[in-house]
Amino acid sequence: MNWDRVVGNWKQFKGNVKEHWGRLTDDQIDVIAGRRDQLAGKIQEAYGISKDEAERQVSSFEERFGDWKPDDAPPATGTHSRPQQTRRN
Repeated sequence: MNWDRVVGNWKQFKGNVKEHWGRLTDDQIDVIAGRRDQLAGKIQEAYGISKDEAERQVSSFEERFGDWKPDDAPPATGTHSRPQQTRRN
């Protein structure tokens, strides 16, 4: 996962984080601001889990959203296209 892209598009991406870790508050999500280390730390706090477990969860999340692109990203070039992601409110 390209965390630089996540940081730059945090407003679009944070819904995925909120959906995955529902105990995180909006304030916590705003503090995270797309930074991977902050995400792991806030997960650790909110769920009372070890740092290693929080890191495992973030790694799993990265695998799930590894090809995420913001909605306004230009279409991928080449012969393969990927389905458009839907935004949940």
